[in-house]
Amino acid sequence: MIAKLLSVTGLGRVLAAIPRRGVLVFNYHRVGDGAQSQPYDRALWSASVDDFDAQVGHLARGFDVISPKDLDHALGDRRGRYALITFDDGYLDNYELAFPILRRHRVPAAFFIATGFIDKPSLPWWDEICWLLRTSTQPRISLAPWITQPLLLQPSCDTAIALVLARYKSLPSSEAATMLHALREAAGVRHPDDVSGHWMNWDMVREMARAGMTIGGHTVNHPVLSRMPKEQQYQEISGCAARLKAEVGCDMEYFAYPVGNRTSFNDDTRSCLEALNVRHAFSYYGGYATQASPRFDIPRVAMERHIMKHEFEAMASLPQICARPYN
Repeated sequence: MIAKLLSVTGLGRVLAAIPRRGVLVFNYHRVGDGAQSQPYDRALWSASVDDFDAQVGHLARGFDVISPKDLDHALGDRRGRYALITFDDGYLDNYELAFPILRRHRVPAAFFIATGFIDKPSLPWWDEICWLLRTSTQPRISLAPWITQPLLLQPSCDTAIALVLARYKSLPSSEAATMLHALREAAGVRHPDDVSGHWMNWDMVREMARAGMTIGGHTVNHPVLSRMPKEQQYQEISGCAARLKAEVGCDMEYFAYPVGNRTSFNDDTRSCLEALNVRHAFSYYGGYATQASPRFDIPRVAMERHIMKHEFEAMASLPQICARPYN
């Protein structure tokens, strides 16, 4: 309702011109036609190409779109209207579709890369879970003891997908792997080894870095870090940093937590980041970054396909009210 009011009355344009202290950080995963990814995780499609182009254009015209290196200054500046664009994971459409739009509008962005998927392209656990449940010919399957009720796959498996994804994220990493193996057996299908079209390669990542995009870390294999002992967390984070240094030549100054909700990272995670000289780490449960935001918990707003033009513009103009939380 606020978003529509701001759009209809023109008040949003007035508010957008008023300087404010803070930074609104937008987080995307995938850009493009989600219909091409029907068997996989549809929730990761953040915007169509046209919508992303319009969103970036709106920010480029009315806001100061910054890089993570500008974050400390922006958080303390009363005179700016700051926004930061970020992407997680390293999907191919980030390079093929999003990157040209960012360059055309001459705005920077940060790309947080899960390096293991670039080194050895494979299906990530969230896409595999969706694929297994959507392509199985079974009308229902059992995933006990992790989920007590049978998972109904017909006529729709959306509820089953939500249950399995939530359970996977809640388990210790070793048990999550065991549950995924059980799901493969129960579903009775196997994904082909070929995942071409899923991920960028290192040449693409290097090209984006040369063009002024920030390349940050997102672990090696995208685990839920808080579900691992500290030693394994450090291996995932330091391994990611080492690969970025080797392939791109950059230090891992910025990091985004896989999954990114309040329970997906902990004090051990922050200790690992501190040891590796990370400047800022980004979460993913909503909110507006201010000087009060901890350096290892910079909030980001989830961009999703259903966000309409007037909603996006309201989020940018009045983020304290319109930047919806991500739970």
